[in-house]
This record gives sequence, structure tokens and C-alpha cells, in this order.
Amino acid sequence: MDDSYCLLPERISEQFSEIDSDIVMDLAAASPEYAKLKAQMEELKRQNPVIGALLEGKGELSFTAEEHEAWKEFIRLYMRADNMEREHIYFRGHADGFAYLKKIGALFVSSALMASMLAGCGGSSSGSTGNSGSQAEGGDGNYNISIVFKTTSNEYTQYMMAGAEKAAAETGAVLDMKGATSETAYDEQQNMIETDLNSGAYDAFVIAPLQADLVKTLIAGKTDPIIAVDTNIDAPEVLSFVGTGNEDAAAMGGKEAVKAAQDAGWSDIKAIAISGVQGDGTATARLTGYEKGVTEAGGEFLKGEIQYADAVADKAANCMEAVMQNHPEGIAIIVCNNDDMAMAAARAAKGNAAYAKTIFVGFDGIQSACNAILAGEETMSVAQEAYDMGYKAVEAAVKAVNGETLEKFIDSGCSVVTKDNAQERLDKLKGYIG
Repeated sequence: MDDSYCLLPERISEQFSEIDSDIVMDLAAASPEYAKLKAQMEELKRQNPVIGALLEGKGELSFTAEEHEAWKEFIRLYMRADNMEREHIYFRGHADGFAYLKKIGALFVSSALMASMLAGCGGSSSGSTGNSGSQAEGGDGNYNISIVFKTTSNEYTQYMMAGAEKAAAETGAVLDMKGATSETAYDEQQNMIETDLNSGAYDAFVIAPLQADLVKTLIAGKTDPIIAVDTNIDAPEVLSFVGTGNEDAAAMGGKEAVKAAQDAGWSDIKAIAISGVQGDGTATARLTGYEKGVTEAGGEFLKGEIQYADAVADKAANCMEAVMQNHPEGIAIIVCNNDDMAMAAARAAKGNAAYAKTIFVGFDGIQSACNAILAGEETMSVAQEAYDMGYKAVEAAVKAVNGETLEKFIDSGCSVVTKDNAQERLDKLKGYIG
């Protein structure tokens, strides 16, 4: 059998005997997460004998649909466990660790092979979460910082990553950046945070929580510097929150939306929100701000008709369909939790004469939003300065490692993007990530 399929403990004994196998074997005792992964893998093999047959190289095999899905899940678990094993060897500080890693360097292909196999099965590996463990250009490696984003699958996070890398280059930090596959992949992000917190590998942590209350529990009692970014974590362990004042920013957007609705000829100015994940701290703050801004400017915020779309464009389009069904007469303002949802809502309403003058408000101010605003689709966006957010978060983490006192809230700034300034904003963003 090709040794690409051998699990790491076996590779240790077979190919580098001078490294004690208990370096990896004690992981089960030290890490409940690792033990759980191994138990899940064994249960999958027990329930699906074809997995064991495949691992043993028993020739041509056929899969049922259920076995196919079980195999994909086994590979995902394998890759997570294998990564934990290598990290354990590295960070344990074994005298021969570097020699061992160098010796099995070719075996690192195993994970790539597994990833390609999984892709061929129509799945994705844990590597698709956007891990970035290399030192930013110019850094000297004085600080190891873990950054766990909500997700790395959107444009907004790419700006934060670019800003973080710039700060790393200037401060000498080494960044390990990652994020969940979506903003509802709570368990995935939890595992990332737990793994990093317990690894002993980092000098500081930057976290953009999907569930702030859950993360509050995870970090309880931790003494290493912790910075919250994008969404605050109400915990004494958090030294600073770097982000947008979401409520104030949304209030500014709500006021501008009422003015735009008045200019468009609306006399009955009502607003409906298509929000993100229900209960999420950021989504709640933006809802509160939108309501405040709309009402203070003389509009009516229909609080009882809030739609929740989990920050996903397709769901936002469905929500917009529901709004149009409930309000065939039209609604003056649709405020959204992000730009992707605002653009999706605008597309869903296209062709409906009653919504031809509706003001569609997004949040984030990303490139696609600027293009949509210039094209007359999305009306405006409350722009966050995600690049500055990432930069200031890393800057704060480095200061904390050096013992400096931080402000509890570091405002990364915001503005409202309209057709008048969308091109200027677009040019600025292209300078960050192209």
C-alpha cells in the first residue's frame, strides 16, 4: 500500500524510529478534540467496512451513495487529526522535531493528496478555510499571532487579511490566519479557536467571533493577549475591540436612506430590514442603528417585519420575494446587514414597478457593491474600513505582547458610499487586493 494513506503515528515508527511514538500518542490524553476526532473516524470505519477496505488497498471497490458520503467525512476528519498531530510534534519542542519534520517533508504531500481526492469526490478539505501560516513579507518572526475570522470566503475578509499582513510586515509578526467556511459554521470556528488557544504556539490571539457568547466561554481564564475584531466579545480577557461602531454606522446609513427616499419621491417612508444571523451581536447592533437612523430622520422602521437571511445572498433574495408579496404597493427602504444581501435583494426586485425607486442599503462598502451602486442597482452602502480593521487588530496585538495598555475600543472608521463617491471608493479598494 502507498504510505500516503498511513496515519502519522505509524509513519513515525516505520520511518523515524528515534522519535518516540508517544509524542503523538499522548495527544488523545492531552486533547479531547483529538480524541473525539479519532473516535469518530473509528466509528465511521466500523459502520462502513468499505473505508477499511479502501485504506488497506484491496483493489477495485464500489461505493453506495451513503458510503461515498461516509468516505468524504472520514477524509475530512483524517486531515484535521493529521494536522493536529504534526502541530503537536512541532510545538512540543522535542529535540529532534525539526529533523523529523524535515525527514517526513515529502509526506506532507499526504494532506495535499487527500485534499485532491476529496475534491474529486465533490467535497472540500479543511484547508479550504483559508489558512495562512506564512510570515508576512518583512517580518522577523518576533510575534506569533493567531487570527480566526468569521469566514475567509468573502471579499470583506480579504481586506482585513491584507491590512493584517501589512501590519505584520511592519511589526515583525508571524500570522496564522484562518476562518470558517461560512458564517453559520459555528462548530468549525469553535474548533479552530479551541485548537489555537490550547496549542501553546501563539503570543496573542485576534478573533472575529461567529457566536460571541460561545467564544466568551472558550477564552475564560486565558492570560495571553486577546483582541476582538469586527464583532466584540464581552469578556474581561479581551483587551480591546477593533472594529466599526456598528450601531452608529447603521444609524448614519438609515438617515441617509431616508433622505434618498425623499429625493426619490417617496412620501410614505417605511423601511424593512433583511438582517444576518438572528442573535448575532453585529447583526443586532446594525438593526438597532438602522431603526434609530430611520426613525430620527422621520421614517418608519417596520420592526415586526425583520427578515433574517443568515448573511447569505440567496436567502436574502428569498426574503425580498416575501417582502414584495406582503407589500405589493412597494416599500421605500430596504436595509441589509451586508452588501451581498443588498445586491441580491435589489436583483430580486428588478422589474417590479412598485420597487423601481426603492432605496437598497448595504453594509461593508466592498468592490462589488461599488460597481452595483455605479450601475444603479444597489443604492448605497455603509462602508467599513476592513483593511484598517485588520491592520489595527494586529497592531494592537503586538502592542499587547509588548505590555502596552490598549484602548478598549479602537474605531476603524466608516462612511456612506453613494453614486457620488463610489468610483473613488472602488479605486481605493483595488489598491488593497486588486
